[in-house]
Amino acid sequence: MHSHLFLLIVFAFFVSLVFAVIAKDDAREQLRFGGLMFAGFIVSALVLGWLMFPFPL
Repeated sequence: MHSHLFLLIVFAFFVSLVFAVIAKDDAREQLRFGGLMFAGFIVSALVLGWLMFPFPL
């Protein structure tokens, strides 16, 4: 069984890849946009998870 973090990284990678290919035409722009989007997904998920940690279910 994979961890939630691993699945988050895989999901963020593929979503960023598809959006970068759809949004930009140049390969260099695609790489930059995809990297920024991937980093944004990971950072925002970690920050939101950290903010929700003190709240009980």
